[in-house]
Amino acid sequence: MADEQISLPSLILIVVLGGLVVRYLFFSSPAPASQQQPREAAVERIQQMFPQLDRRTILWDLQRTGGSISATTERVLSGRIETPPVTFQPPSPPRSPANAASSATARSHQQKPAVPKSTEPDLITRYNLQSRISESSGGAENGDSVDGKGKAWSSNRDERQSALQRRRDEMIIAARRKMEAKIAAERAGTGSQ
Repeated sequence: MADEQISLPSLILIVVLGGLVVRYLFFSSPAPASQQQPREAAVERIQQMFPQLDRRTILWDLQRTGGSISATTERVLSGRIETPPVTFQPPSPPRSPANAASSATARSHQQKPAVPKSTEPDLITRYNLQSRISESSGGAENGDSVDGKGKAWSSNRDERQSALQRRRDEMIIAARRKMEAKIAAERAGTGSQ
């Protein structure tokens, strides 16, 4: 056994293979762009479900679960999601033209000024409640809502739908009355000064 020597080609092969293994284990490059796209899509889906989570926490958990959206979702729902360590620095989100356009659209929706009433009708007009307002202005304030509260939940779909529509209409009319009272109080307050 002492007479056996390692030949030069065998030694070179061992060094090359060892170098490749060390490079693969310790110096692997970050995920290529093709792998980052599904990861970003997973982050977007989870952020849509759980907007209270930040991107960094989601990326940390996706990395720990091997990119499994369902496992990350289960961890969030069970309250076992962990905050990432300070040393974890996720890659910045890729900025594509579609992403930039969607974020600009989202910003414009957030900062959009009040829409003129001509383009969006008020709830009274939308649900054709003008006749109910004129009827209820002369009558009792909550006369309509008293008779609907004593009934139990019906098993008939049409009855449930009509009861819910009636309740919606009552809520809209009550909100209108409160707003009119508030405006009248403000006018009376400014008129007395």
